[in-house]
Order: sequence, then C-alpha cells, then structure tokens
Amino acid sequence: MKRRAFIKGTASLSLLPVVKPLAGLATQSRNMKIKIDHIASDFERQPLVRPFGFKGGYLTELWQAVSLIQTAASGPKIGLATQSVLYGDPAIFSDHSESAGNALMYALSERALRLAKETPFHTPVDLLSDILPEVTRYAASVTGRGSANLNFIYNALVSVDNAAWLVYASENKCPHFDAMIPDAYKKPLGLRNPRIAVMYQIPYGMPMTDLVNAAEEGYFVFKIKTGMPGDQEQMLRSDMERLDLIHRTLKDLRTPQTKDGRLIYTLDANGRYGKKESLLKFLDHAKKIGAFEQIKLIEEPFWESNNETVGDVGVIIGADESVHTEADAIKRIQQGYKAIVLKGIAKTLSVSFKIAKVAYEHHVACMCADLTVNPLLLDWHKNLAARLQPFPGIGMPMIETNGDMNYKNWDLMKTFHPVQNASWQQVKQGVFELDDDFYERSGGIFMGTAHYEQLFHRKQE
Repeated sequence: MKRRAFIKGTASLSLLPVVKPLAGLATQSRNMKIKIDHIASDFERQPLVRPFGFKGGYLTELWQAVSLIQTAASGPKIGLATQSVLYGDPAIFSDHSESAGNALMYALSERALRLAKETPFHTPVDLLSDILPEVTRYAASVTGRGSANLNFIYNALVSVDNAAWLVYASENKCPHFDAMIPDAYKKPLGLRNPRIAVMYQIPYGMPMTDLVNAAEEGYFVFKIKTGMPGDQEQMLRSDMERLDLIHRTLKDLRTPQTKDGRLIYTLDANGRYGKKESLLKFLDHAKKIGAFEQIKLIEEPFWESNNETVGDVGVIIGADESVHTEADAIKRIQQGYKAIVLKGIAKTLSVSFKIAKVAYEHHVACMCADLTVNPLLLDWHKNLAARLQPFPGIGMPMIETNGDMNYKNWDLMKTFHPVQNASWQQVKQGVFELDDDFYERSGGIFMGTAHYEQLFHRKQE
C-alpha cells in the first residue's frame, strides 16, 4: 500500500591498513544559497517477517518515506527515510495504533518539506537548524502531547535532509561523498576504511538457531536487545534469563576475526533501565555466567533523565537516544560515556556530522546503529560508518544492519537500489569489504532510484 502527496512548488583485523581519502580533493565554492523550487512526498508500507521487539514494544511494519526536492539547476532529487515511531518516541507509539503513529510522523515530514521550500540554505546543516524550531512546534501540535521527543522529530526529517544533501551535492558539483562533507566535518570523517564489522542484531524472541546460523556464516559481533517488556524487576529478570540462553548458545563458538577467537557481544537497552544499580546487577550476572569478558559495548542503558556517571562500570557505555545535540554529547562524555552511536538514518546526516565532530574532538569512539532501514539507506549509513575511526578492540568501524532479517520483502527492496550485486553490498565473514568502487560510487547514493522516482506523477500541481 502506498500514498501520494504532492505539494505545490513539488585473524585479528586490528592490523589491517586504513586507507585515507585521496589528497587534493577540490573544495567547491559554496557561498551561494540554494533555493528549492519544487517539492513532493510519498511513502510505502513495508511489512516485517515477524513482530520486531525493542524498547518494551513491537513493530509489525515500517513506512518508507520519500521526499522529492528540486531546484532550477539540480533537477529532482529523492531522499528516503524509514520511519520508526517506537524508536523515536515510545509514548507516541503507545498512544496510537501503529498506523496512526506513522501517519503523524509522515505529516511532520510533509510540514518539514514545506518549510524547506521556504528556506534558502548554504548547507543542509544550516537548513535543518533553521526549520527545526517550527517543526518542533508542529510536532507538539500534531501529536496532541504538548511535546515530542526530538528523536521522533529527527526521524521525520531524515528524508528531507537526505534530499537536501543530494541537491547540495549537485549544486556544488560534488562527485562523491567525501567532496560533499563540509570542511568543518572532514577531520572526524577523514578515513576510508577497507572493512566495517557488521553487528548482528538479536531482538526479543529470536530463535537460537538463527544465532548459530549467523555465527556459521561468519558474524562475530552480536548485538543483544535487552530492556525486555515489563516493570523494572520483570525486565531485569527477563534480561538475565535471555542472556543465559544466548550465552549458552554462543559461548563455545569461535571466530578468526578476534584475537582470542571468542565472539563479541554488545548490548542495547534503548534507555529502558531506570538506574545504574540495575545495570550493575545485570553485569554481575554476566560475570557469574562467564559472558562479561565478551561484552564490548552497552548502548544507551538508562532513561534519558538518568545522569549517573558510568566510567566505573567496566564496559564501554555508549550514548544513543539521549544525544540530540552537541551539548548532549558533551554532557554524556563528561558522565563517562566512551562511545556515541551515530544514526544518520534516524537522526539525519546533518545532526550526525555535528555529533561526530564532538566525539572526535573528545577522543570518543563512534559506531553506527540501524533503524531497520531499506537497502539504499543502508548504503547511506555505510558511507558514514566507513569514514569513522576504528572501534576500540575491534580494529574497524562497526555498523548494525538488520533489514535483511526483518523485512518480508527484503529481496524485492534490494532491486530498488541503483547498484545490484556489488561486492561491497555483501556481508562476508561478518564484515562489509569496501573497495575503490564503493568509494568512487559512494555506495550508489547519488545515482537515483527508478522505483522511488516512479512514485511521483510527472504532472505537478
């Protein structure tokens, strides 16, 4: 099902070499403001294989939002987004039916698109900053809650932001992703890594046979969704039981990708733990069953309002949902967080550039987590991950991708990508191998996509 809306105006790898960008990339003149002439929007509903559980809730489908932006010089550019209301604001998700929550986010995207048309900009970073206050006010109104989590708002802005970056690249004659990165963000995104480790996600309810099969295929980083449904006591008990089951399944399996041969665990509670005491109980349990040494990262364990320090936990703690701005990133770093999760496909590429800069300046690691995005958005995100510093103890950046295991129509969705069957699109022994072709073609993100372009009528109002 789809909907159209047209808007007038329409071995250890730690020793592997890291390849840096080509020297002497031309810097384009970017003094002229870009003025959008035409805009349009649409979306597709994509069902999931099974209910997808995290943050104490479950999704059954994901809407793929599409924004079209055109200037007099650029021609039409298509920006994509995957909407995840449960990720963006669990309160809004629980207040509405799943479809109604998606409709609210889509309405916010359309409002942002209208505002973008009225707002000339130098870079999409400037554009997002200019329209964000009004988009925030509109979100409070349309949701009826008086406020909406900023992650909900950012998620609604992703398709607009991506389209704006494509227009920006066209207007400034940027041939690839490196050239498109504004000067202020080139240092934190200054590498061209030959490999990215893929984080294999384990959501609630996944059969253990899937984990064994994944390990046999070469996956060696397993991301475990914690924060099970229920109150805090029920959640902690369920998380411990779940870790028991997962560790019994994986503990004796080995990989050539790590120094000790053991698989790597990361945990993601999506902000479900109320206090540090509960997390420490969980980690004590991990020590008891012999799983602690394999845990290399815990993403966003606490409620966003939790301000406890985490430098003494004994594991790298990463901030995700609680980091909306550069100030948020600095606050978490001061509290002992040693990693920041970048989500260019959930919080916009523009915001991710700014957060990556703060992390780089404070010597804090970054990695890229998924939003169960479509294949083309995966390569948008891969462009971001590929340029980060290697994650500590891994020897390469990390990226999560779980669309292939969750979308009912994943194989069909892959045909919407402008590049088919490239080597850098395949996971091999748990990694994406990125060659010169990936970097020269920027993962295909500048090439257009016929399927999504065909969603729009030729005639605009």
